[in-house]
Amino acid sequence: QLQDRSMGREYEAVVQGQMTGGGTVDEPIGRHGTQRTKMTVSPTGKEAVTHYRVLHKFPSHTYIRCKLETGRTHQIRVHMAYIGHALVGDATYAARTRLAKGVGPELRELLATFPRQALHAKQLGLIHPVTGDYMEWQTELPDDFEHLLTVLDDDAQAR
Repeated sequence: QLQDRSMGREYEAVVQGQMTGGGTVDEPIGRHGTQRTKMTVSPTGKEAVTHYRVLHKFPSHTYIRCKLETGRTHQIRVHMAYIGHALVGDATYAARTRLAKGVGPELRELLATFPRQALHAKQLGLIHPVTGDYMEWQTELPDDFEHLLTVLDDDAQAR
């Protein structure tokens, strides 16, 4: 189902910078030329398509939903970094944390210590291999992700 693209996968993420709107990143992804544990946008890579839409804008971050057409390793992380909006907490693909003027101390501390990529597999849908029925699962955001959104919102309200 991954190969024929009949499987649905949606993710939510918090990225650096303020996006102006949704869009699609249609750029091939392959293994990095010198850092073999990393992936990168590469003309010799495999097709990779990520659709994203803005759920909420904060002064220096954006909360987005991503829908994948393909399933490449690190696809969302690579595509978001490629368009200049790396995921919060992504030490591999984020060049550096960019903070807007006026970021409060609580948000500054949380961004510096966020223990993982701010990426969550929100929804999975597939066709059951035996019954042929379409099945779908959704999960709630983890507590640390919810806390990040709350602190981002509180910081935005304080400005």
